[in-house]
Amino acid sequence: MKNTLQPTAKVLFRVPNEDGTTEVETLWATHLGTDQYRLDNSPFWAYGVSWADVVFAPFSAEDGLPTFQAVVRKSGNRTVRVIFESSLEAEKSLPGITALGCSYEGMKNRYVAINIPVGIELASVCDYLTELEVMWEYADPNQEE
Repeated sequence: MKNTLQPTAKVLFRVPNEDGTTEVETLWATHLGTDQYRLDNSPFWAYGVSWADVVFAPFSAEDGLPTFQAVVRKSGNRTVRVIFESSLEAEKSLPGITALGCSYEGMKNRYVAINIPVGIELASVCDYLTELEVMWEYADPNQEE
């Protein structure tokens, strides 16, 4: 069977800061057609999206990339992010994340985006991170959800 999906692309996300400025994050994605993309990695800065979500991101001539506008379909994955004080703390803590059934991506061995797949209890992952006494945050869903 022929793969009809277009090659991997980058989708641009604008993340607002409290001071009114914005940060830019680009996530790997697979182009599905009609300005829709399936995210191929977890967000380190963007909120409200997770790995394998399908997003609407029309091409922006100003940015030179498809730019996120809306979530089309949630994958069921959830994202939390952790900042470890040291690489050693991360090395000791991350095996527990995988033992819970999650995967993760790391940035500089200390900043980690954790993907919580469908079927894994969000609360069990949050409880584990709280027990570790590490700095973490909800990225998708947010804390109120």
